[in-house]
Amino acid sequence: MIQSSKILFIVIFTAMISLTGIKCINPFAPRIDSESSTLSCSDFRNIENLFCAFRNAYAFKDTNLYGSLIDSKFTFSYRDYDHGVDVSWGRDDEMRSTYGLFQSVQSISVIWNTLISADTGETRRSVVRGFNLTVTFNPGDVERIDGYANLVFTRPTTNDAWKLIHWRDESNF
Repeated sequence: MIQSSKILFIVIFTAMISLTGIKCINPFAPRIDSESSTLSCSDFRNIENLFCAFRNAYAFKDTNLYGSLIDSKFTFSYRDYDHGVDVSWGRDDEMRSTYGLFQSVQSISVIWNTLISADTGETRRSVVRGFNLTVTFNPGDVERIDGYANLVFTRPTTNDAWKLIHWRDESNF
């Protein structure tokens, strides 16, 4: 009897050792799509990647990532319809207001919609794009905003990364 349990142990142990050479497969974990996992939104020489990074900055409430997309000469502007004036501010105010927004909400997400218009400049581009913004302050207080962003991107040379230099919010609140 001792002999058969010793043989069983050796068989099981040998089987386990031989299985270590086989790839581990977890049937409960989805397989990583190697094609899409190699795609990243970190190459900012492609404007579409800035939209991807912008979405991620909002989703993760990451002001460092958001700040890396914004040019030092950045200007945000919008129309204050109540007072009939255009309002604008620079990069420092944009970063403070974005930080405050990220800190005061439970979650925030932006979905970039189809391009309305875009030009194809080498070092300066204008893009008008629709967006859906969802701001969750708490489960009972969720704001949804649909609008248009008129964006201007710039870069010193075609080998440099694009940066957002002007954002005109064309939403009607």
